[in-house]
Amino acid sequence: MKFFSDVAQCFTNEKYFSALLEGLKLTLAISVGAAIIGLFLGTLVALVRLSSGKSRWMKIPRAVCNVYLVVIRGTPMALQLFIMAFIIFAIRGFPKIITAILAFGINSGAYVAENIRAGILSVDIGQTEAGRALGLTQGITMRKIIIPQAIKNVIPAIGNELIALIKETSIVSMIGMFDLTAAAQNIGSGHNLASYLGPMTVAALFYLVIVYALTFAIKQIERRLRSGDKR
Repeated sequence: MKFFSDVAQCFTNEKYFSALLEGLKLTLAISVGAAIIGLFLGTLVALVRLSSGKSRWMKIPRAVCNVYLVVIRGTPMALQLFIMAFIIFAIRGFPKIITAILAFGINSGAYVAENIRAGILSVDIGQTEAGRALGLTQGITMRKIIIPQAIKNVIPAIGNELIALIKETSIVSMIGMFDLTAAAQNIGSGHNLASYLGPMTVAALFYLVIVYALTFAIKQIERRLRSGDKR
């Protein structure tokens, strides 16, 4: 009975509920900001790695992108967050939310880049050859023919990355930020261990609602994009 009482109190106690809402706002702000950066950065990196230029000027960006992918995908997110917060942006008064958005956005971009690259490569090479045979440039062929088809292939993978991103933001309390998880932890602190169960359950419900809403939206987008396909 105490568990249900603790859960109910998270909604009925104004102080607790306000703390959870503030934590939720921060979680959503970091997730949305990081997702935008991740999608932009990932698309850019994917296109650079797929570029067919043979000049040395293209070799340098490709090398930078390869190093970026190896480093970001090969190190823990928590470590990257610590480095961003306490080394790179260890500036008095620098907003921690900006630090978190950049850290998660850069991390997400590495995974998005590989998803987009795989989606583009999954499009039959004949599509590219057909576009070039019609006299289209490489850029126009990519933009008008390849990318629209690739988007359909990468939507599920991008959706999974966005869901993972939202859940990963729960570690921002490690650098002193008051997100949804930290709010639940703060509500349960100062009592016995069992007191954490109620607030943490409420926080989990918030995460589930967000993830379910995002999953539903992704499915609708995927269905709309594929509505014109011939089966």
